[in-house]
Amino acid sequence: MNNKIALVFDFDDTLAKDSTTGFLKNLGVDTENFWKKEVPKLLDDGWDPIPAYLYKMIEFSNKGCPITRDKLRKWGKQITFFKGVTHLFPTLRKHIQNKKDVELEFYIISSGIGEILRSTKISKHFTEIWASDFAYDKEGNIIFPKRVVSFTDKTRYLFHISKGLIGPEYNNKPFEVNKKVGPDDHRIPFRHIIFVGDGYTDIPCFSLVTRNDGISIAVYDKDNSSKWNTAWDFVEENRVKNLVPADYSKGSALVNSLIMAIDSNIKKMELSEKVYQR
Repeated sequence: MNNKIALVFDFDDTLAKDSTTGFLKNLGVDTENFWKKEVPKLLDDGWDPIPAYLYKMIEFSNKGCPITRDKLRKWGKQITFFKGVTHLFPTLRKHIQNKKDVELEFYIISSGIGEILRSTKISKHFTEIWASDFAYDKEGNIIFPKRVVSFTDKTRYLFHISKGLIGPEYNNKPFEVNKKVGPDDHRIPFRHIIFVGDGYTDIPCFSLVTRNDGISIAVYDKDNSSKWNTAWDFVEENRVKNLVPADYSKGSALVNSLIMAIDSNIKKMELSEKVYQR
């Protein structure tokens, strides 16, 4: 029996409020101007959104307020999460502890900054965290985008999870993920992947997972009404199977949805096992 279930999360506005915006605010940056005027200038010139904001951060750093690896890591350690997030992972592991041979793995795929996300207090729960990253000079200052995780780039890492291409040995093998794998050779089939996200950058993942019989769940910040319409669009477009507030406390609609999604996957596994034994 293929007994592994992957829970894959976006980070910003899914597990916590936008970590990059919080970091920039902490440095004294006018974030409204940054996102609504500075970054759009590059978009108007044909830039993609993710390299655009990374470039603007480098530009800001070079103007006299250095952004360093240490500052990014320090901010990651300070991040607070949506209600219940820090208890979510032990809760879900406890839920399956009596389920014979079932394994649960957690992943993050984000367009945010990896140095921040890998420094958070929840990072220990994740098998892998994929995010955008900078290259640094000898003093630790950001100098160039090293990895850009844009919209469709996120789907690449879903294939890493499904095919079992996990760990540092695959960092320098970017084309390994394109190798054809037989339907029975996936480490975690897409039908056993649960994806949780909140925004437009998650649409390719929502679609890929849903199309392949996995489960996609969209969350929204109930305190930010400006994002509610976006979240509802995902339901109307049949991109997700559930839409719930980003409240991870015990007994919440989201945690109950995750538990039901896990149980649904276990039933799929048991059914597949019965068919195989025949």
